[in-house]
Amino acid sequence: MDNHSHIISASLQLVPIIPGAKHPYDWIDEVIAIIKASGLQYEVGPFSTSVESDYKSVMCLIDSINSFLFAQDCPEWLLQVQLQLRSGADMTSHEKTDKHRD
Repeated sequence: MDNHSHIISASLQLVPIIPGAKHPYDWIDEVIAIIKASGLQYEVGPFSTSVESDYKSVMCLIDSINSFLFAQDCPEWLLQVQLQLRSGADMTSHEKTDKHRD
């Protein structure tokens, strides 16, 4: 699958299960900072963050998020991931949402 060169659309949602000494939003803010630093196109929403890029870059971002949480000793988390792909063309969030914007 890593040879998929088209843009894919992904939704990422971090749910800290046991936040430890940090408030759950602190963990979420740190993950959003990783997404911002990735250089990928993104949009932060109230429940998840949408990301668009090629398949390999999105998977690398997911790995970076999990590696960060492990390294920071986050006690437990869910990283919910939704991917939408097309085999022969780009899949963007805009084509799904533009018709609903004013």
